[in-house]
Amino acid sequence: MKYKQMLARRSALVAAMRECAAKADAGGREMNSEELAKYGELKAEAEVIKAAIKREEELIELERQAIGGELVPTIVATPATDPNQPVADSKKWKSFGEFLGAVAKAGMTGVMDQRLVQPSASTGAQEAVGSDGGFLVMTDFSTTLLKRAYNNTVILNGGPGYAGVTRIPVSANSNGININALAETSRVDGSRWGGIQGYWLEEGGSYTGSRPKFRQISLKLKKLIGLCYATDELLADSMALESVISQGFGEEFGFKLQDSLINGTGAGQPMGILVSPCLVQVAKETSQTLTTINTTNIRKMYTRMWARGVPTSVWHINQDCWQQLFALADAGSNSLYVPPGGLSAAPYGTLMGRPVVPIEQCQTLGQKGDIYFCDWSEYLWTDKGTLDAASSIHVQFLTGEMTYRFTFRCDGQPAWNSALTPFKGSATQSPFITLAIRE
Repeated sequence: MKYKQMLARRSALVAAMRECAAKADAGGREMNSEELAKYGELKAEAEVIKAAIKREEELIELERQAIGGELVPTIVATPATDPNQPVADSKKWKSFGEFLGAVAKAGMTGVMDQRLVQPSASTGAQEAVGSDGGFLVMTDFSTTLLKRAYNNTVILNGGPGYAGVTRIPVSANSNGININALAETSRVDGSRWGGIQGYWLEEGGSYTGSRPKFRQISLKLKKLIGLCYATDELLADSMALESVISQGFGEEFGFKLQDSLINGTGAGQPMGILVSPCLVQVAKETSQTLTTINTTNIRKMYTRMWARGVPTSVWHINQDCWQQLFALADAGSNSLYVPPGGLSAAPYGTLMGRPVVPIEQCQTLGQKGDIYFCDWSEYLWTDKGTLDAASSIHVQFLTGEMTYRFTFRCDGQPAWNSALTPFKGSATQSPFITLAIRE
């Protein structure tokens, strides 16, 4: 690790130690066991870096005395192609591939393009951490990668005629957010808003009090990572490098984000609707065979959607289910499914008047989760909105490959913690409905 990188790392460690102490101070308490353990780990690493810095300073001083001058890291400016061009334009990257190639060159040769050095208002040693720890992805490249990821999901952003998830912002210095929500699981008297109840009262009668009940939803950022090995040949072609990383990781991150919304376990990743306690399963019909979906299934699923969610709802299916939808009809032989391009006026068609969008993450035909009826506005999502990247020449040194690592932090879960009992009737309702396995 180079000298300025070690200084930057020590500064970051000290800042993290200060953050641990500040949390305890803000609460007027001593650090708990978890905070003490983290503080100890940071301190131990800081001591190691401190010793390494001291050794490096001794070597720098000896070398300075030997050559009669001070050694400094080599930072090479990238000249503008046009000498009359403004200085600001010379600092722009031509492409994401050019940026990644500069990162690789800095790691392998120590020659650093000045555009990799991040400006800082700090008076301390705060130059960008080099290839051992990772250069920051420039804002425009980070945005492009995330845009590709978001464009590869039909859930996060919603689509024609249906809602996407509800995004909750998280502050820059936070790793999560706690949200106060109503503890409402029933609409019967005495249960609305978790306990509020109104009464009709005769003149002179006594008032009866009631109050709402709340619960807390906790979203803690989870990490989605991607790792890419770039060969010397790929590094030599910046266009190919950009295509592989930008498109490949954009699509992969989009796939994984969407998969987490459906199948996420909630442990180290967002909670998907498949394991959510608010998911309503509609039972199969008597003697219904495995690989079938019938009209009664669809009607029952539709009637279990909470009424406010119908206008923004959407059907998601595994593509294997399409053949079953074409055969669905009511008693008058009217099709329940209207294919795209006709009366549906939708790119994927409609079922019971709502859009049908096939996704890979649904289970195959006949399994629980092969078809969903969803109101995604009742799913809470938070993320940092930025993509972090690191790079290293050491991981695959023997094979001559550069390693790029991308990290995106996010979390999500349904806003409901259970299905809802209606005011009248016994069939529970939810924003997320699926069909049970047909065995």
